[in-house]
Amino acid sequence: MSEPDADTYALKSAVLTEVPAPDLSFQPPMPRNYRPRIGIIGAGGIIPAHLDAYRTAGWEVAAICNRTRAKAQAKASEYAPQARVTDRWQDILDDPAIDVVDIALHPAGRLSIIEAALKAGKHVLSQKPFVLDLEDGRRLVVLARENGVKLAVNQNGRWAPHLAWMREAVRAGLVGDVVSAHISIHWNHGWIAGTPFETIEDLILYDFGIHWFDFLRSVIGSRARTVFASASHATGQTAGAPLLAQVLVQMEGGQASLVFDGATAHGPRDTTYIAGTRGSLQSDGPDLGQQSVTLTTAAGIARPQLQGTWFNDGFRGAMGALLVAIEDGTEPANGAEENLDSLALAFAAIQSRRTGQAVQVGTATRLIL
Repeated sequence: MSEPDADTYALKSAVLTEVPAPDLSFQPPMPRNYRPRIGIIGAGGIIPAHLDAYRTAGWEVAAICNRTRAKAQAKASEYAPQARVTDRWQDILDDPAIDVVDIALHPAGRLSIIEAALKAGKHVLSQKPFVLDLEDGRRLVVLARENGVKLAVNQNGRWAPHLAWMREAVRAGLVGDVVSAHISIHWNHGWIAGTPFETIEDLILYDFGIHWFDFLRSVIGSRARTVFASASHATGQTAGAPLLAQVLVQMEGGQASLVFDGATAHGPRDTTYIAGTRGSLQSDGPDLGQQSVTLTTAAGIARPQLQGTWFNDGFRGAMGALLVAIEDGTEPANGAEENLDSLALAFAAIQSRRTGQAVQVGTATRLIL
């Protein structure tokens, strides 16, 4: 039996040939002709990203509702001056000229409103994370189908340019079968100190992490079997919720990991690595808005030129996918039914963090915040 050479021991890489990047359809989807009037319920801190994206796309926001009317008025004045302002969400559901409703409230507060909107015949884009109980989500999916309307989830990270390009590369079979996927995000999430977000103990795994559980689900499908997760407070952090979390996913024929370092005061970094049987993908950059992607196969290394940004193109993608589905009579790319599988991963991680045990995906169906 021969010994491997020194280069093999050192994991030394070979010099790769530069090859053209394949042309993939990764940009936010846009309807061809469908231009509905959109109603927005909720005018919190994330709504400017929604409104800016819709304005850029040329979509009409016809009404904005918030229980504090002044907040709705301020958003309308800046982004949609012609929008009607109200503090009663029922006003939006009662308006026959409004076809699509963007519901951007917290999970517990929006469940009954989503249900009412579907019964009123409105297509709905729900803020993420979608629901606190998978059974509630399934019921809403059935309700949408019964009322002939579309229900989608605002998983805007799906159209972050680097994540979208890698997802489409996997779906195109460019790396073969995915063997491993590893996501590592280092940033400062300490801004939650003094806000209601710091009272959510599993904030990082739930409200933030859902983007990456959703991305992971989009590249490995239903292969995830068990999840083991942990979380902790970082030395010196002032926010109440743990800012550090990590997740190990055992999947059929492979493995995955997610690392969330939410207390990185200096030198933020975000990397994603996907290895497959025919190639690998890597994205890297100082933050989520500045990422470069490489595709490595037997042919060589390709470096696609990415266009756009997560904020606010990702929000244009989330609404655009819903509008395309309405126009074409298809299921939205960010449909609620599929999103329940992403939530099942997140719920399993949170259950594991709380119990200290590995959790089988699908057995944790309800989340108590």
